[in-house]
Amino acid sequence: MGWQTWLDEAATAREEAGLTRRLRPRGPDDATSKAHSVDLAGNDYLGLSGHPDVRRAAADAAMLWGGGAGASRLVTGTLTLHGELEDELADWLGQPGALTFSTGYHANLAVVGALADRTAHVVSDAHIHASLIDAVRLSRAQLTVVPHNNVTAVHAALAARPGVRTLVLAESVYSVLGDEAPLAELAEVCAAFGALLVVDEAHGVGVHGPGLVHRHGLAGRPDVLVTATLSKSLGSQGGAVLGPRAVLDHLINTARPFIFDTGLAPASTAAALAAARVARARPDLADTIRARVTELARTLGIPVPAGAVLSVPMPSPEAAVAAQAELLTEGVRVGCFRPPSVPDGVSRLRVTAGAGITDEGWDRAAKAIDKIVGEVR
Repeated sequence: MGWQTWLDEAATAREEAGLTRRLRPRGPDDATSKAHSVDLAGNDYLGLSGHPDVRRAAADAAMLWGGGAGASRLVTGTLTLHGELEDELADWLGQPGALTFSTGYHANLAVVGALADRTAHVVSDAHIHASLIDAVRLSRAQLTVVPHNNVTAVHAALAARPGVRTLVLAESVYSVLGDEAPLAELAEVCAAFGALLVVDEAHGVGVHGPGLVHRHGLAGRPDVLVTATLSKSLGSQGGAVLGPRAVLDHLINTARPFIFDTGLAPASTAAALAAARVARARPDLADTIRARVTELARTLGIPVPAGAVLSVPMPSPEAAVAAQAELLTEGVRVGCFRPPSVPDGVSRLRVTAGAGITDEGWDRAAKAIDKIVGEVR
């Protein structure tokens, strides 16, 4: 079979299954577009990407430092700006130190790739993010996938391989179902077996202030490591690993996604730094998210999620796409989860209850979602 035939058949299969994805470019927001479109599809949870302080910090950094860091971090690509951001993040999240990466995806690849190999064991929640799944595959570590949020299964997996260097992977808030991990229980089990708990706080930081690791009193523990993104609540781009200095030093010396990648761009670094300072000073933004997500979840008759995103189950991929398209005609943008992006195979609308939406825009969008989802379901 030639390449073109293979590609054509793959495209046809996706189209018939209702799983074709397409890029839909959008222009910059302005007063006119905001009046007609409410964006509930993005990850800008606190609405900080457009905050005046964040915009100005990014612009000033670009003018001062240029468009890029200019090199990898271990050559000449480490800027004093990186150190300021890492210190701010570590202080906010209550961690001994932080290390920034060009993406959150790279942060997860770096942690697992540098800490696990063929001789290590990884225990992974079944709903873990794709970046962590890819990281485990690249590490070639021994893998045990446990049922979602099942602490008993984690205990059994650790007990089955005593004395083996082990990472346990979890997210503080899971992106599809929006539920919270039993972090305190997981940390207790990991401590009993000498395992390292790695918690992806991509959907926790900002929405829950300094995150759920901090809230549960686990921040700063030598057996708990945090990864985070700068592209969601902080409205910028990039990622970070936070935890013991010994682990961060190991990453600096061995993590390929850190060693062989250009440093985080100055504009993104400064934007994330400014956003972190705004988020720390404005806990009311997280309160707005909690009120909105609770209200809409109860209206739709679905469980209230732990994060900013509601996942609304739909009867099929086609129904999800159709509802998404109809909402767009009403001026409401929502996301759409379909296989293979969902761990349980259920298609869902993805609705972000962001704090950056005006009260009028949120009310209008919530009414449209209630109406259209009710018609489809």
